[in-house]
Amino acid sequence: MAVNLADQFSDHKISMSKKVLRTEEKDDKVIIYCADNTTYEGDILVGADGAYSGVRQSLYKRMEEKGILPKVDLESFSIGYVTMVGVARPQNPKRYTQLSENISHFSTVVGENNKSWSVVSVADNSICWGVGVQLPKSQAMEQQFRNSEWGPESNEVMMAEFRDKPCPWGGTMGDVIDDTPKELISKVFLEEKVFKTWYHGRTVLLGDACHKMLPSAGQGAVNAMQDAVVLANCLYNMPDSRPSTITAAFQEYFRQRSDRAAMQVDRSRIWGKIMSGHTWSDRLARHLLLNYIPYWFQLQTSIKTFEYRPQIAWLPLAKERGTGHALPQEGKRDGHNKSLI
Repeated sequence: MAVNLADQFSDHKISMSKKVLRTEEKDDKVIIYCADNTTYEGDILVGADGAYSGVRQSLYKRMEEKGILPKVDLESFSIGYVTMVGVARPQNPKRYTQLSENISHFSTVVGENNKSWSVVSVADNSICWGVGVQLPKSQAMEQQFRNSEWGPESNEVMMAEFRDKPCPWGGTMGDVIDDTPKELISKVFLEEKVFKTWYHGRTVLLGDACHKMLPSAGQGAVNAMQDAVVLANCLYNMPDSRPSTITAAFQEYFRQRSDRAAMQVDRSRIWGKIMSGHTWSDRLARHLLLNYIPYWFQLQTSIKTFEYRPQIAWLPLAKERGTGHALPQEGKRDGHNKSLI
């Protein structure tokens, strides 16, 4: 059953191009102040605004002023890689035969001097590509400090480093880079961190705002959606809107999600090392996995991830598919025990 969530809201309840400058709590409400001088207030505030969350920064500032913010939450992200990604214009399947198949192909090269590069086939004969450099800790801190200096010139320098590298599907990486519109190229840090504080008062965080993970295991967006489902269930099951009830809902959300999110942060880091790590330990782990770890063991690891499937409490359970089974749902459900047919 597909539901277009946007159709469930009136247009006036969805605001675009808003930038949150700060938030505050007064009496029985939380208020956000935006860059365009507009303000909004409500019973709770959900910060789902990414790794550099303005909601989190404002919340932590208030908590720090009160002396109740854990010091670990003030530490910077751990940076492992600096990477550039892009989406090339549609390509000729005769040149890149991987595009003619009805599956997505992913190929990566672990090169020399801490460099790696990859290509992925996507819809409409397009190719997503990425080039990256694994950073030592000291260099990562320097790059983070110079983040504000990134611009078109910086992008050109990095692209030049990979232009002559062989593309796994033929030609060079320069071929797909040249076929990519400049506006579809981004340079980013690949960072990670699990924050200790996910909520306080009437404010709660989800997704990258409270647990940023590397993209290597494909779990970033998945965990953000799982956060949203669990948080929605906890709010739905609230008997009233008293502050103590709100806190209890946030506590239950954190109980259900924090350990699992942290596990996926660790898993993503491991896969990052396997896919593009350059240290001797990274190379050893990659060699062991690809040559000695049996497939059944790898499959069991994946099953542990896929069996966790939180679902909305007020909808019927989705029908199970395949051989894997979902774990029992946590929390109170709304009388829907049968699967969707």
